[in-house]
Amino acid sequence: MPKEDAVELIDVTAENVDELGFFCLMSRRKSEGYQRKLRWLKARFAEGMRLKMLGGGARGFIEYIPGEYAWRPVNAKGYMFIHCLWVVGKSKGHGYATALLEACIQDAKQAGMHGVAMVTSEGNWMVGKKLLEKHGFEAVDQAPPSYNLMVMRFDQAPTPTFSNNWADKSSRYPKGLTVFRSDQCPYLEDAVNATRETAEELGIECRVVELTSAQEVRELAPSPYGVVGTVYEGELFAHHYLLRKELLKRFDELKK
Repeated sequence: MPKEDAVELIDVTAENVDELGFFCLMSRRKSEGYQRKLRWLKARFAEGMRLKMLGGGARGFIEYIPGEYAWRPVNAKGYMFIHCLWVVGKSKGHGYATALLEACIQDAKQAGMHGVAMVTSEGNWMVGKKLLEKHGFEAVDQAPPSYNLMVMRFDQAPTPTFSNNWADKSSRYPKGLTVFRSDQCPYLEDAVNATRETAEELGIECRVVELTSAQEVRELAPSPYGVVGTVYEGELFAHHYLLRKELLKRFDELKK
């Protein structure tokens, strides 16, 4: 494992994001998904968003923001909130995730925040809770099917919570397929298009609810993932995005 001082972290800012990008979908900068994320990110920098990418040939990044602006259905005001922590390929297993996480913790302390929080889940492109537990985070709230709200506290401030009311949020959309999406993840554009096309193929009415603010994510998102989710006939159908093959499989299962 490399020493921490050997890890190069690159700060992505409003001034250099056009040049540096933001790690995801870098090979498709002209795509709609990339451009939507770019516009979203530029608006978030004014709210205190921080984005750090690994340098020196390593591949990974961390994205975090003050909790009141978090794009997850959580109540985490006064905490630094991590949206994404991702290290990929051959960069795994070298301590880079730890370096990224510790950079966030240090920023939160310097900003005088109450702690750091993050939603974890096993699978669906989210960090599992084991990494955070190794660094002193604890699960303070849970949500189905496998989400944990992990928190490292610096003081005795109120603990963050999920916004909950998942079933009530889904029941507001009793007809057809309803896809909730935001621009926080650039891969959602392709996923939403695949859902629309699959629904049309199956003759199912499909609508898209655009989540355009952190408040809308807290108030409307039907699952703890927050930035994407699908409701069918008033019930949660998918808590993360599904591509065509997965969608067809799920609909076949419903028929049984």
